[in-house]
Amino acid sequence: MPDELTRGHRDELPQSHRDDLPHRRRMLVLAICCTSLLIVTLDNTVLNVALPTLQKEFDASVSGMQWTVDAYTLVLASLLMLAGSTADRIGRRKVFVTGLVVFTLGSALCSLAPSLELLVVFRMVQAVGGSMLNPVAMSIITNTFTDPRERARAIGVWGGVAGISMAAGPLVGGVLVDTVGWRSIFLVNLPVGLAALLLTLRYVPESRAPSPRRPDPVGQLLVIVLLGALTFAIIEAPRAGWTSPLILGSAGVAAAGLAGLLRYEPRRAQPLIDLRFFRSAPFSGATVIAVCAFASLSGFLFLSTLYLQDVLGLDALHAGLWMLPIAAMALVCGPLSGRLVGSRGPRVPLLIAGMTMTASGILFAAFEAENSSGPRLIGYVLFGLGFGFVNAPITNTAVSGMPRAQAGVAAAVASTSRQIGTTLGVAVIGAVLASGVASSSYAKDFTAASRPAWWIIAGCGLAVLVLGAVTSGRRARESARRTAEQLTTAR
Repeated sequence: MPDELTRGHRDELPQSHRDDLPHRRRMLVLAICCTSLLIVTLDNTVLNVALPTLQKEFDASVSGMQWTVDAYTLVLASLLMLAGSTADRIGRRKVFVTGLVVFTLGSALCSLAPSLELLVVFRMVQAVGGSMLNPVAMSIITNTFTDPRERARAIGVWGGVAGISMAAGPLVGGVLVDTVGWRSIFLVNLPVGLAALLLTLRYVPESRAPSPRRPDPVGQLLVIVLLGALTFAIIEAPRAGWTSPLILGSAGVAAAGLAGLLRYEPRRAQPLIDLRFFRSAPFSGATVIAVCAFASLSGFLFLSTLYLQDVLGLDALHAGLWMLPIAAMALVCGPLSGRLVGSRGPRVPLLIAGMTMTASGILFAAFEAENSSGPRLIGYVLFGLGFGFVNAPITNTAVSGMPRAQAGVAAAVASTSRQIGTTLGVAVIGAVLASGVASSSYAKDFTAASRPAWWIIAGCGLAVLVLGAVTSGRRARESARRTAEQLTTAR
């Protein structure tokens, strides 16, 4: 037994063996999973401070800059549920290792990209690998930490790493862009990805769902159609015209994809998206909160980065330093949020997150906080505090009430919601900005054009506050219990 637990496994590790993993071994598995989360999530935002550099080097438009960010998050959002269900079926460690290889290869290709178009393509390759990491890592964690309190603390660490990596992306990117160049943003993934790969092969046990789900290619195709067409319509609308046939056609395709999902998925015995999950009020609330919170974050970083560099004229390093308060607050508040979730439930962290994110958005929308250093700093601290508190309750709520056999799918839905939010945040905020900014007077028009965008960010924070209050009460918890019973009985 001790020898078996100190090496990697080619076959599934029995549940009793997983429960007996020593504490240090469980902590190591958590660290490996968090490392994968760090590099995948960091690449959501690390490119933000490099956007002005890419704009100059490749003569990119606002929509071109949006696509360098959204090509990555769009592919992640489209494939996360497929990766989660596939991992439950064929083996979580096997899919996790494949993801690390593909992500590292995609990072190497991004560092060599000779044009903006190829950078977008290589970002998509990178995201294919990334889609196999986050939901699978969360499933590994939920199957490694079986005690509810210990699992909540582990998820709190996971949420803290997610918040830190998202918020710290601009700071890390700023340092790399100013010292080495934008290509180094991707090169740093290579040693980290290789180290994570070797550690995974050595220490992470294999696990599968006892009742694996069958593939759902039609559902997967409908997800890709829905998200791809919707994102394309939002990003390209300012350039093509909101009422142009291209944009209306894309919106129609997205609507058809959504209608197809709602009609087709409930008819399958084992759908890609089990819509019964959404009978749980906490699960539904966590899903929408994730979309709103991450849309707010991605929009916040997109606006702030462009303002600091293109309007104030700061270099990438100093623009990144301005994001330090967000990263610092996420670092402090992420683990604290996890402990609160473990001891008191998700309600308090969600209310704190909603209030502070809303206050930050209003500070910029109504009082133009970006124009003065003091108010700008306060706005960044408030936003970082809110974002630091929001991650742990999202993840914990999404997976804690579901049968363990479906942990991969439940975690994938939560991760997908984050990526959808990130994608929509950049798409919507960028579209609002592009609609109000003329290329001939970019810096002059930027502040006025960003005002509606800041109100959207404030609205996202308010949605987190309201949904956090509504979906964390006694009735909501009862709906989660009934949903879990129905899912277990239906298996």
